[in-house]
Amino acid sequence: MTMTLSEAVLAPPRTWQAAAPARIAGVGTAVPATSYTQRELLDLLHVTSPKVRSLFLNSAIERRHLVLPPAGTDGERRPEAQGELLAKHKRNALDMGGRAVRACLDDAGFRLDDVAYLCCVTTTGFLSPGLSAYLIDALGLDPSCGRADIVGMGCNAGLNGLGAVTSWAVAHPGKLAVMVCAEACSAAYVMDATMRTAVVNSLFGDGAAAIALVADPPEGGHENGQGDGGGPAAGPRVLSTASLLITDAIAAMRYDWDDDQGRFSFYIDPDVPYVVGAHAEQVVDRLLTPAGLRREDVSHWLVHSGGKKVIDAVRVNLGLTRHDVRHTRSVLRDYGNLSSGSFLFSYERLLREGVVRAGDHGVMMTMGPGSTIETALIQW
Repeated sequence: MTMTLSEAVLAPPRTWQAAAPARIAGVGTAVPATSYTQRELLDLLHVTSPKVRSLFLNSAIERRHLVLPPAGTDGERRPEAQGELLAKHKRNALDMGGRAVRACLDDAGFRLDDVAYLCCVTTTGFLSPGLSAYLIDALGLDPSCGRADIVGMGCNAGLNGLGAVTSWAVAHPGKLAVMVCAEACSAAYVMDATMRTAVVNSLFGDGAAAIALVADPPEGGHENGQGDGGGPAAGPRVLSTASLLITDAIAAMRYDWDDDQGRFSFYIDPDVPYVVGAHAEQVVDRLLTPAGLRREDVSHWLVHSGGKKVIDAVRVNLGLTRHDVRHTRSVLRDYGNLSSGSFLFSYERLLREGVVRAGDHGVMMTMGPGSTIETALIQW
């Protein structure tokens, strides 16, 4: 599945140079209480196929947080109907999303009533009204809080959301905007014996991540009295974003309706890692060139934990070291693929490491259905 330039749609890089750029003021994450090793999952679900077991055990994933189907009186995990899966998504997205938002605000030093805009990102279920309305109600946010929901875009959608939230923050200096990615991936599983579903079931985990953004008002400082406006402790500024839609691979990652199962089923083409890797240089260089940067000028790489092969393909094609993607790999190891919020789990781990210095540049990179690669350039 080799793509040419004519088969890719390049969105022009977007920058926010006319006004003070928004900065990331805080980050927070949340997962379900229960986690399982890959071997425990195979045993609980009574998977005996050698091919499927090999897929699970050679995934570079050690443990994932999941909400499994309830066990029947015979101890078997029964399949959930589509309605039950949608209810699971709502319940767990609200729980994880709410905890991630609270953790994010604590990290940033803001309160719930400081939130002026909320963007919710999810692909693992559908709600109307959107998750943002339910979260505003559940958390007791100001009912006049602006809100948006990004639904169905997939693992790349966290950076699509970041672009929208950054634009809002720049347009409303001093006001706090929050984005939360809440993915109850266990509400999107199909339980059958096919390799198609085995790939998905071996990879994804449940989790939510939130970030708070604020742009300095013209007079400096922050309307809510938070932060000092400079230094690595203040969080990085979001300088620009760049996107790439690989139209010839538009069906490589998708949801289909499964008539036999009576629910949606996610599909990932085996060539996805190679498609993403082959186009990674193109979009990253378009992100960096307007800023006068080269790849070697980037100190921190925060790449979506899409899977072992995806990470390797991106690393090789961009000329990155294993150290560059250490957080991407460790998040995959400890949580699996968390869909849209994965890169924020890596961002949180980078901050905890305490190695960031003022002036450092970072690249955030996600990939997902479309097939799409999204990037953002940040600077501390």
